[in-house]
Amino acid sequence: MARRPARCYRYCKNKTAGKESFHLRIRVHPHHTIRINKMLNVAGADRLQTGMRGAWGKPVGKVARVKVGKILVSVRTTDRHRPVTIQALRHSVYKFPGRQKVIVSKNRGFTNLARDKYVQMRDGALVRNDSAYI
Repeated sequence: MARRPARCYRYCKNKTAGKESFHLRIRVHPHHTIRINKMLNVAGADRLQTGMRGAWGKPVGKVARVKVGKILVSVRTTDRHRPVTIQALRHSVYKFPGRQKVIVSKNRGFTNLARDKYVQMRDGALVRNDSAYI
């Protein structure tokens, strides 16, 4: 997966709901460099190139190596912007390679707690903010 699909989601979302209505977390990052060993396809090219000897190619781009079932993007938004967020994700799915699904979580934000349990813990002052999760 390259960098462009994640940008596509951000553009789709910004058009409809604005920049302040959501929190986007991209869960995969492009660290893998892909390379190409260019070969000549003209007459007499066999005298100009060495074939597969020393075939370390030139870098073409960076991609993320993703396994099946890996979560690519997580989005946190308010209930008011939920339909717009789902629609923007559906539009951006076409830019991702392979078949992707939009799954709506029952948890609160990026936490591991269900929404109703989070509200109970917050009201009971049991939630401690550690800047990442809970």
